[in-house]
Amino acid sequence: MLEKMWWRGAVIYQIYPRSFNDSNNDGIGDLRGIVAKLDYIASLGVDAIWISPFFKSPMKDFGYDISDYRDIDPIFGNLADFDELIAKAHALNIKIMIDQVLSHTSDQHQWFIESRENQTNDKANWYVWADAKPDGTAPNNWLSIFGGMGWTWEPRRQQYYLHNFLTSQPDLNFHNPDVRQAVLDNVEFWLKRGVDGFRLDAINFCFHDAQLRDNPPKPKELRQSIGFDEKNPYAYQYHYFNNTQDENLGFIESIRSLLNQYPGTVALGEISSEDSLKTMAEYTQGDSRLHMGYSFDLLTENFTASYIKQVVKSLEASVSDGWPCWSISNHDVQRVVTRWGAKNNLAAAPNFAKMLFALISSLRGSVCSYQGEELGLPEGEIAFEDIQDPYGKTFWPQFKGRDGCRTPHPWSKNETNAGFSENTPWLPMIDSHKSLAVSEQDNEPASILNSYRAFTHWRKQHPALLYGDIEFIESAEDLLVFTRTFESQKLLVCFNLSDATQTFNTSSFNNLTEQTGHKLAVGKVASNTLELQPFGCFYAEVQ
Repeated sequence: MLEKMWWRGAVIYQIYPRSFNDSNNDGIGDLRGIVAKLDYIASLGVDAIWISPFFKSPMKDFGYDISDYRDIDPIFGNLADFDELIAKAHALNIKIMIDQVLSHTSDQHQWFIESRENQTNDKANWYVWADAKPDGTAPNNWLSIFGGMGWTWEPRRQQYYLHNFLTSQPDLNFHNPDVRQAVLDNVEFWLKRGVDGFRLDAINFCFHDAQLRDNPPKPKELRQSIGFDEKNPYAYQYHYFNNTQDENLGFIESIRSLLNQYPGTVALGEISSEDSLKTMAEYTQGDSRLHMGYSFDLLTENFTASYIKQVVKSLEASVSDGWPCWSISNHDVQRVVTRWGAKNNLAAAPNFAKMLFALISSLRGSVCSYQGEELGLPEGEIAFEDIQDPYGKTFWPQFKGRDGCRTPHPWSKNETNAGFSENTPWLPMIDSHKSLAVSEQDNEPASILNSYRAFTHWRKQHPALLYGDIEFIESAEDLLVFTRTFESQKLLVCFNLSDATQTFNTSSFNNLTEQTGHKLAVGKVASNTLELQPFGCFYAEVQ
């Protein structure tokens, strides 16, 4: 039964289309560029690709501000290109997941253009509108993630509208049943075109507190949270009322009900709340809500065995029958080899990158792997004059934005712009990435790329890694040790997170049979002692 659920234990390769491959040499990646690289993606051994937004958009937030949910932005191609992408991917046995940004639209969406005109039109109640306080200030103290108040005055209506993100991203009013149905209809449009699933952006932001209550202040000592610190006043509040409302559970059940009409399709929710692990457990509970959820808990700078264990154990304690999806990189955070390797100058160590992917792929759950992770790309350094991200422009220089992880994918070291485009890319091609290009790693047996490929194929031969339960084993701080168990297979899994040799006592495990073929740095067992070289990994079947 589990094997029929293709998404359980799947590796999902995230593509940021602007930066993946440019087929028409305008400096921006596109859908036909993805089609041209599908054979490469298939060689990675991944099960699915998740494509970040390619819908019609003014690109104020580079596609996460949608003006037409049912059309392709011309910079990415057209619907025929997308249909070709679906057909070729399916022929290669690759599933297609697409982003759905449901909580808000662009201010250039026709719904908002109509809604803002007055308080009596047919779409008047489709967005979150509220009167000013008697002194003319905003309805409450809610803030925008991207800086400043979460409310903007609209002179046509003489009211404020809510935006949890940019001012050009007004929030839809999900308390309105017409809005909920229209959103579901847009989702179904893509189901009918053959997509296999959705990554649901900021899915816990759909509903707001109907009473518009103020968020309470957060004590100074608690303001350091995932993705936010005192550089951003968003960290000054507990966000109890502008997102993660109880009513949202009913809406995600409606999404699941729709997907059930298209067997084999799946919903993966991005969740960022005051207690993301608890919310993830709630949103994936039973078989009537989301199939999977992922949080930002492993997208931090905290790279220790104890922290990883804490995150996984916390989720396991609450998730019961839900299913997690783990991610250590994406288009919103610093690349993982820099984020987790910068302190000890580990980013340039090939075995470090190899170990990180194996680690995240060995936890209980599915995996989202961001483009370039298979090459071990570090964060790109972007000059201020080249910054495109509005988030980075607002908070420079304390926070440089998200462009450093969004730079073009390097395909061929000696071609113009490393083979991404013949014209100037929308973000600079990073010089240090050229030596890590696909052309440089493709035929090198010990490369990060070929380790990634070997591991994804090897992992599929071990049901315990795909579906098994997880139990952590006490070990030294620089070691992460656990077992994965499924039916008759039990695996002992060990990772050395440090750049020094580490040892682990295996005397409590009888008849260890080492599992090889994954092309990772390995360890060796002698006299009940496992010796793991720097960034070494060890897999053994336990009888």
